[in-house]
Order: sequence, then structure tokens, then C-alpha cells
Amino acid sequence: MSHHLPKKLRTDLNPSRLLTFKIDGRDVSAREDESILAVARQNNIAIPTLCHLDGLSERGACRLCIVEVRGVAKLLPSCVTFPRQDMEVITNSERVITYRRKILELLFTERNHVCSVCVSNNHCELQNLSVELGVTHVHYNYLYPQLAVDASHSRFSVDHNRCVLCLRCVRVCDEIEGAHTWDIMGRGITSKVITDLNQPWGTSETCTGCGKCVQVCPTGALSEKGKSVAEMIKRRQFLPYLQMMRGRQEESWQK
Repeated sequence: MSHHLPKKLRTDLNPSRLLTFKIDGRDVSAREDESILAVARQNNIAIPTLCHLDGLSERGACRLCIVEVRGVAKLLPSCVTFPRQDMEVITNSERVITYRRKILELLFTERNHVCSVCVSNNHCELQNLSVELGVTHVHYNYLYPQLAVDASHSRFSVDHNRCVLCLRCVRVCDEIEGAHTWDIMGRGITSKVITDLNQPWGTSETCTGCGKCVQVCPTGALSEKGKSVAEMIKRRQFLPYLQMMRGRQEESWQK
């Protein structure tokens, strides 16, 4: 079945074809090339996510946006799953919520997230989702990896202990800034984001110092030096422009 494959792997998507289907029992309509997550948000149906960010490509990295599709045994990431006519989607079943909580718990165990000493405390999307989904404790063993903090850049630092591998920094640096300073190395939970060919951030010859990667980070993994907790609120000044351009592109598709 191809309906849940990422856009770049689909060759049969038609942006002008309209479909009708159900989300949580509600009749909705959408273009064939719109993801279930996008359609849900257009209809004020909340689906949590960490790796999604309007204006960037989708990667389905965090899996928090999983949903049930009637007739499909496994849970599917809504950000890279596309609708079919008469499809029935369930976003808030007990099974879905249980698995989302498990995913959050695993994210906490894989790295060293200590909210009380984090620069993004009270301004962290991982923390907010934990409160929203009622994750008050973790049922799995913590791995306590010994991960380095790279503070070699003159303005910014990266703490791999707080990274959730959402790849927002990689995508914004590549797709918006055009520098592709960031990338990822390793596999599974041993993966980590790197600058250039795993060089210290401060020695990077491609980094423009724009700070977009810091602004899109959902946790305190990327931060600006000398900023307090209150000052580390993410300010994504470039996103309204991206959303406007995205809207214009969608309008051109419909013509």
C-alpha cells in the first residue's frame, strides 16, 4: 500500500484532486497531496508533534503524530500519510494516546533531559507535550549517555544531551538558509546532529551564524550564549514569510 509513503516517494499524487474522508468521525475534505496532519490542523483537530514545522519538509522523525487508519493494522505518522477517498482516521483513541506516551518516555530515557537546569525550562515543546499527555514519570531504564556540549561557536552552543533528533535544524539550514551546515551521523539512538564533517561548530566554514537552527529547536539542545530562560523563547521571525510563500504556491497549484 502506498498511501502512507512520504511525498518524495509518491509519484501518483494529484494536487488538484479533492477527496473527502473522516477524522475522528468528522467529514473533511482535502487535496490528495495534503497530509493528514495538515488537514487535521486546518479543521482545528489537535495532533501533537515535535519534528513538524510549517514551511519545512516532513521527515516523520518523532512519531508523536501517529494516528489510526481503519483497516490498517499499524499506527501511521500523520505528517507523511496522505488521505484516500472515504478513509477513516482516528487521532485520539486509547491505543494512540498510550503509544504517544511511550514515545515521550523513550525520548526522555535516551538522553539526559533535566528540565530544572535547562535553559529552555517552561519554553520547551518536549516538556509541554509531557504535561499535555500526562507523562509524569518514566517506566523504562534511563540510558544516561555521556554526550558532549559543543560551545565552540562564538554565539551559540549545542548540548546533545537535550537533542530529540527532530532534524529541524538540519532542514532549516538546508532548505531555508541553503548552507547545509547541519547533518546527522550514526544510527538509531546513537545518532547525533553534526556540523560539517563532525567538526566543532565554531570551526565550521559553512555556518552563516544566522541562528535559524537555534530558533526552530524544540528543546534546549541549541541555545544562544548568555540568554536566560525567559530570554530563550524561540522567535521564528522567518516563518510567517515561509507560510505566505507556501500559501501562494498552493494557490498556483489549484489554478
